[in-house]
Amino acid sequence: MTIFDETTLRKLEQLTLVAERVRVGVMKGDRRSSKRGSSIEFADYRNYTKGDDLRRLDWNVYARLERPFIKLLEEEEDLAVHLLVDASASMNWPEDGDRLSVNGDRSENKLVYALRLAGALGHIGLTAGDLTAVTLLSSSGDHTWGPFRGQQNSLRLLQFLETGAGSGITDLNQSLKNYALRGRRPGLLFVLSDLLSPNGYQDGLNALQARGFEVGLIHLLSPDEMEPPVSGDLKLVDIETGADAEITLDPATLDLYRERLQAWQTEIATYCANRHIHYIPLTTDLPWEKLVLQTLRVKGVVR
Repeated sequence: MTIFDETTLRKLEQLTLVAERVRVGVMKGDRRSSKRGSSIEFADYRNYTKGDDLRRLDWNVYARLERPFIKLLEEEEDLAVHLLVDASASMNWPEDGDRLSVNGDRSENKLVYALRLAGALGHIGLTAGDLTAVTLLSSSGDHTWGPFRGQQNSLRLLQFLETGAGSGITDLNQSLKNYALRGRRPGLLFVLSDLLSPNGYQDGLNALQARGFEVGLIHLLSPDEMEPPVSGDLKLVDIETGADAEITLDPATLDLYRERLQAWQTEIATYCANRHIHYIPLTTDLPWEKLVLQTLRVKGVVR
């Protein structure tokens, strides 16, 4: 089972993730700095990390200290890329069976969409030499892959994502706060979530920004959450808590639902704009290739 075919991978490898506010440069990468000019003079050393180009090892230092160090040049910088995927039960909607049989699949399942998008962004970061980590936020404990750099790690990333499953209730605020407190190197961070978290999300995003992360919020909803395809007398059951409610969906109720949904998204957009957070709302019927190759470019986080 594979997430991407070779043609798609080649397209992704032409792209680069862009951070506007977080400033990097303490570790080696393939990207070129926009702030250091074109100098290629020696700048500093750093510890060797798995995936680094062995041609950049300083063998003289290794002979003296018996520890591997990488030489940094003044023009070179990389980016730390963090991808956080909400793996709560509400993300596993609509339920559609074989979630990651995805080559050519137009599944509208939110978790499938988020995992594929995390794979695309992760492959872009790894190919560019960025230090990349992916975390599945779950009520049973977060599961993290990385951080790694280098395109040779892409297969392992995709294999990790294929194990993703949605269950339980993710306390998004607490999960994001915990991530901010772990002391990971700040960088460009994307949260992929439907934001259906009972305790909200704002405190968690605030904690990430206070730690120095540049945050992108990718807000995923399914088409039937935007436009419910049902009507009449219904019993609704919360997929996460099991709580139920009996309602009548008539045209007036549906209009009120749409109004409140629009108000909710507007509130999120306003909050993000005031905090300089990249807000990207989408429905999962949007081809994810279009999202990566067009929408994220317009938003300025991919080029």
